[in-house]
Amino acid sequence: MRKERKSIDVFSLSFLDVVSCGFGAIILLLVLSRVSEPLVREKISRDLKGEVQQLEQQLVEIRDNSKSAKRELAVSMRQLASRRQELVRQQQEIVALKAKYKASRLDTDARERIKAQMEAALQSLTAEMRRLQEQKLPPPPDSPIGGVPVDSEYIIFVIDTSGSMQRYAWPLVRKKMAETLAVYPHVKGIQVMNDMGDYMFSQYAGRWIPDTPARRRAILKRLASWSPFSNSSPVEGVTRAIRRFHTLGRRISIYVLGDDFSRGSIQAVIDTVNRLNRAGPGGRRLVRIHAIGFPVLLLKGGSEENAARFAALMRRLAWDNNGSFVGLSGLGVHR
Repeated sequence: MRKERKSIDVFSLSFLDVVSCGFGAIILLLVLSRVSEPLVREKISRDLKGEVQQLEQQLVEIRDNSKSAKRELAVSMRQLASRRQELVRQQQEIVALKAKYKASRLDTDARERIKAQMEAALQSLTAEMRRLQEQKLPPPPDSPIGGVPVDSEYIIFVIDTSGSMQRYAWPLVRKKMAETLAVYPHVKGIQVMNDMGDYMFSQYAGRWIPDTPARRRAILKRLASWSPFSNSSPVEGVTRAIRRFHTLGRRISIYVLGDDFSRGSIQAVIDTVNRLNRAGPGGRRLVRIHAIGFPVLLLKGGSEENAARFAALMRRLAWDNNGSFVGLSGLGVHR
């Protein structure tokens, strides 16, 4: 006899209890999460604010460091520019020293050549020349007086008006000017300039002063108080006189009166004058150049080298330009 099974009810009370507990747990979790959400948000907000403040602080520090780095960079750039300028200055000094050394070598070579030429000239005195000297023939009208040719029709004086000449040599300068003018009883024109090329009489700038007794007296009178600026170098006056007054067919002489040549290259001056005062037909230069050297620096001491440079320059210019150099001493005159 078969037993009948009992039917199972899926939705029994126990199953419903379990489902109800599950739903209750889920609702409880939702309630708890809703309750704790403001706290979490507040914590997250506090954390983010802290990070923002920290980042802002880092940004301030970075900006400060950037400003400091910019200041240090500016200082470094100024130091670099200063060092570059110092380097340029040192390079210029090196170039100047090299040029000075080269000029000194040229001056030494020029003096050696002058010495050799003078020795060769002394050795070239032949028996025929000695015989002519012994005959003591009367000199021609244009023969040199005291070794200085006086055949010129126009004369220009280039006078060093520096302090040393004014203080120690001016009476002698006036005397030699009067003696030189006396050697030329009459010429077609006179001009007086200082070693810078400034004219004694501005109304006669660039043109000849008429040769009259009154004008000669005016020149000597004006010389007593004439003291324009001078750089103790005859170069400017000589070159300006040649440029302005040289004329083909005119016999012109320049007389340089000075004591000093403190700067510049002797050879450069010689080359410049040779270029300006070209030789004409027969080898005669456009202008004669004579010089009278005053021994101021030799007697006072301290600048003997400048006096020697002046003598070397003027000897060579006189030699090259058909003139004579006369060096004065404390006791007399020697050539």
